[in-house]
Amino acid sequence: MTAQPRKVLQGATGDWEVVVGLEVHAQVSSNAKLFSGASAEYGAGPNENVSLVDAAMPGMLPVINRYCVEQAIKTGLGLNAKINTWSRFDRKNYFYPDLPQGYQISQYKDPIVGEGEIEVELDDGEVIKVGIERLHLEQDAGKSIHDLAPKESYVDLNRSGVALMEIVSKPHMRSAEEGSAYFSKLRTIVRYLGTCDGNMEQGSMRADVNVSVCRAGGYEKFLETGDFKHLGTRTETKNVNSIRYVRQVIDYEARRQIEVLEAGGQIDQETRLFNVATGETRIMRTKEDAHDYRYFPDPDLLPLEFSDEWVEEIRATLPELPDEKKRRFVEEYGLPLYDATILAMDREKADFFEAVAKGRDGKMAANWVMGDFFGALNKMDRDISDSPVSADQLGGLIDLIADKTISGKIAKDVFAIMLEEGGDPAEIVEKRGLKQVTDTGAIEKVVDDIIAANPDQVAQVKEKPKTMGWFVGQVMKATGGKANPQAVNDILKAKLGVE
Repeated sequence: MTAQPRKVLQGATGDWEVVVGLEVHAQVSSNAKLFSGASAEYGAGPNENVSLVDAAMPGMLPVINRYCVEQAIKTGLGLNAKINTWSRFDRKNYFYPDLPQGYQISQYKDPIVGEGEIEVELDDGEVIKVGIERLHLEQDAGKSIHDLAPKESYVDLNRSGVALMEIVSKPHMRSAEEGSAYFSKLRTIVRYLGTCDGNMEQGSMRADVNVSVCRAGGYEKFLETGDFKHLGTRTETKNVNSIRYVRQVIDYEARRQIEVLEAGGQIDQETRLFNVATGETRIMRTKEDAHDYRYFPDPDLLPLEFSDEWVEEIRATLPELPDEKKRRFVEEYGLPLYDATILAMDREKADFFEAVAKGRDGKMAANWVMGDFFGALNKMDRDISDSPVSADQLGGLIDLIADKTISGKIAKDVFAIMLEEGGDPAEIVEKRGLKQVTDTGAIEKVVDDIIAANPDQVAQVKEKPKTMGWFVGQVMKATGGKANPQAVNDILKAKLGVE
């Protein structure tokens, strides 16, 4: 990979570069867990979704969930990554009260998905490429709860055994903006694919954020040699479950590390936690290396093997992904790149827009969807799924504007009625007498009356043609906003001698 343009942070002793890599844990969207038939549904009571396998009862053996494997392959394909048709599971040994087995079943040297790459668009329109190192399947641990009693901790094993995909990026991100944009893009991709719901508040997607700093020029040396020593010592901040928090962690850690190094200290390889209230990180433990976990192949599970044909069958089921959809929106609907990007970021929003835009002016549809419609949903704190206005109804409203039945101003009034009361826009316009006045004779009479009553304004228009807008406003006011704006302008120009 070629170096991105150098992005530096200024320190007291010179310039520094930030290097970021993310390890993202995405919960596989599946009904059952990775190695048991227990439900993976969120929100059950404590320890309700626990099988004997999840609780590590003696003699219980894991059985792989084929659907979870399929979901991992689908995700790998969506990341433009290599699918390994031979992989295996390993035991990652460590002790924690909410890990009943005393080890986690994961994949160490032989993951199901290898290297890939995705494009990430930044706020200014710049597009960067971020490499994917690997994706592997593993089981989640349970949850320890420490705040229910002063001297006791409780364990909920509902999450124990739930299937996770750990998606490991390469250290290709160079700023907080790039790190948060990558996390957001990854979330968009898995939601499009239907392989993870991306509900970060429920813990379905979270990131371990790796940050290091090096002197300006160090990153180019890393790219030339592949030697990680040029990147500095990294820290890992665990379980960051918000795009905004990812950005805050990177900003804070980069500045903290620069201050430590410039004061003559050194950065230790350690695991840290993010304090949402203060916006700071704190040390959790010194960072382990792979040998600390004593990985070895799980003797209860055979290697995972499948055919290339199965991979191609899964590939054939992939939906149109956000990058492809964005390009199509630009080409097919004539949308500006910005509009296409915003709409393609969320599959539900993209589908709604397409339903509105079908057979209509794409730009007008985008303006209504992104402006009035999304704005109304935000105010009402609603999602598209429970919107009081359907795509068909919004499309019908746009049709009334296009065929000049109503003006854009009246359309906004009709839309407000649709939000409040529901109903078909054409029926609302008919029942309330909101049709646009297109009878030029009727409009001309109103114009004549207003001109006759305002000789001073007429004289002013002859000196300053731009003041004709005052007459437009008076005509619209006199007709209750129903006069066709184009007809009003044409008649006024003719009557007032404005070119």
